[in-house]
Amino acid sequence: MAPPVTRRPGYSRKAQYGLFIGYVVAVAGVFFAGLLLIVAVLDPRGFSVLRGAALDATAPVSAAGRGVVRFFTSGGEAIGNYFLAASQNARLRGELEATRRQLIKARSLEYENKQLKQLLNLSRAMSDEVTTAHIVGSSFESGRRLATLWAGGSDGVRIGQPVRGPSGLIGRVLDSGHFASRVLLITDGASNVPVRLVRDGTPALATGAGDGTLDIKPLEVGANRFRRGDLFVTSGTGGLYPPNIPVAVVTKATRDDTIARPLADPSRADFVIVERLYQPEAPTAEAHPTR
Repeated sequence: MAPPVTRRPGYSRKAQYGLFIGYVVAVAGVFFAGLLLIVAVLDPRGFSVLRGAALDATAPVSAAGRGVVRFFTSGGEAIGNYFLAASQNARLRGELEATRRQLIKARSLEYENKQLKQLLNLSRAMSDEVTTAHIVGSSFESGRRLATLWAGGSDGVRIGQPVRGPSGLIGRVLDSGHFASRVLLITDGASNVPVRLVRDGTPALATGAGDGTLDIKPLEVGANRFRRGDLFVTSGTGGLYPPNIPVAVVTKATRDDTIARPLADPSRADFVIVERLYQPEAPTAEAHPTR
């Protein structure tokens, strides 16, 4: 036979003791509450002392509980502040990167505008300009020194035409398509430019070294008279390059070699001017009187 679902306390001595203790505690609580009520009515001052004692006894417990609550509260705030700070840092980094990009763009536009203004002033002073072109490609770091212009036959660009920037000579047109052309830079090993020394007019030949520099060789036989800081311009000899275009400045001069740096840095030029081929005027023959 299955045992009953509910059993009376009388069947268990442990349950009887528990029930008895519960009654005792309840009666004691009622009695203590009644006693406190009587003391509060008959002796308010004594009741105040009892309340102070109870406050002293419970204060440490309250303080401990408050510390636990503040610990978990501050921990939650710290975690929240951590994730909030992380999101704020990410946002600030994004704003800083955007500001940096805008600054770089502004500086690039400023440099480009400066170049365009210089070319505009140069263009106004020139009468043999073919077109102004934008450099869209280059091989400044390889053995060949070439550049690609966004201008071709449709713009009047022809093979052999000189190319210059605001600071000086860049090179000459090597190949020309319909919309683009290739420029042989003066620093290429296949480039030779007739130049003259500004200081005294000594003729020389500037040959590209293939490493971004020029090798200056005097055309006159004798000791090398060039020195550091000497400036060279095109001489116009042989046609092709018009005279008096700045070319290079000497950076190293020895008895046998003269190394020069181009005044117009092709790696930093964005816009250039293409000029017509230079054709020196033929000397006029003097008329001799007939006898």
